[in-house]
Amino acid sequence: MGSTAGVPREVTTPHRKIPIEIPKGITPTEFFNSPCNLRHLARENGLLRTPENFLLYRKAIGHSNLFDTSIILDSSQNILDPLGRPVRRDQLSSHENLVFSRMTQVVFEYMLEKYPDPERHLLFCGEASLDATWPISKPGVPSIRMIHNHFMVFENTTLQNAPPAAHDNPNLTDSGTNGLFLDYLSDVYLKFLEVLDLHILKPMEPNQAKLKSTGYPQGLPSWEVQGGMEALKQGSFWREYDMVLLGFLDFYRALFSLVASNTTTIPGDARYPDQIENILLFSNKFHSAARMLRLQVLEDPLFANEIRWRPAYKQLLYRDDAGRLIVTISQNSVGNAITELLGIVVKRTNDRVAYEKTEKNLIDQLLQVRSRLIRYNLGSPIAAPYWRNGSFSPQ
Repeated sequence: MGSTAGVPREVTTPHRKIPIEIPKGITPTEFFNSPCNLRHLARENGLLRTPENFLLYRKAIGHSNLFDTSIILDSSQNILDPLGRPVRRDQLSSHENLVFSRMTQVVFEYMLEKYPDPERHLLFCGEASLDATWPISKPGVPSIRMIHNHFMVFENTTLQNAPPAAHDNPNLTDSGTNGLFLDYLSDVYLKFLEVLDLHILKPMEPNQAKLKSTGYPQGLPSWEVQGGMEALKQGSFWREYDMVLLGFLDFYRALFSLVASNTTTIPGDARYPDQIENILLFSNKFHSAARMLRLQVLEDPLFANEIRWRPAYKQLLYRDDAGRLIVTISQNSVGNAITELLGIVVKRTNDRVAYEKTEKNLIDQLLQVRSRLIRYNLGSPIAAPYWRNGSFSPQ
């Protein structure tokens, strides 16, 4: 074990160079969000597609080469405006939401079966949404501007032996504007979310949800999934999972509406308008934090450019060291990946030789997941070059 415990870690993960060139005159993020690149992603790394256009694919530049995959709603070929694509679950139809939840449940169950020992492996999945005010050309913006869920597994020994990440790393959850939630609004944030009528999700003290290896997450609302994996097979769990998101969206909109206009108007689409008025708008801490943000936006153009005026979030489902399944949620700031919500900063390097040592094992698992999804009527296979005939084929 490494000499330092309970600190954020920096993990180095190799990948091979993506075999597609970025045209001159366009930034990498602009290109990655283009319909052309997303078509290439599906053709080169796609595993499965559903009739609703949910795409399961291998992460070409991943976070963990032990297990790493993602599901996106690939609307890029019929919604050409990147800012017009769904980025949150509340923007899905009820049918799309059901399919997305079922796919998540199937992949997560596979991960738990494949990696059953919480002392050996950290496993989690999470959504990281963007909003329409996020500059499309800004460095660090996630490359897929549409709703997605990212699944991955890390060895705990890898985390424990990884060097500490810098505490002021801008990607870590408790830095930048995220510090506002932790330093000034933690109490009112937690009190607001207590109003959710939850039966499967049991509120936890924030410190109870920390991982031993990183000491994260920090200061975030957390809920234990009572019943573990069996609960994920019930529609009531996914309704509560959505309630957590809807509560967060109300909090976020209420705060940044106050920052933007300095008025106490309750958003017209609020799901919990009474709680916004009773808990937030009568909270002096809430108004104090909004005032600090407002003054800083007026004075500091760099800070103003970091503000996401429309809701952007990260919502995670992870297994902790004790084997409990836990849900947590945080705002999303530039550069944040869901790994960083758990104190893991991933440094990705172009190293084809190192990547190829892990590739077969990774793809074999992804093909097993694909087979399960197909068996449960959740999509049709894609014959990408590395698994053209249904098994790993080195190029």
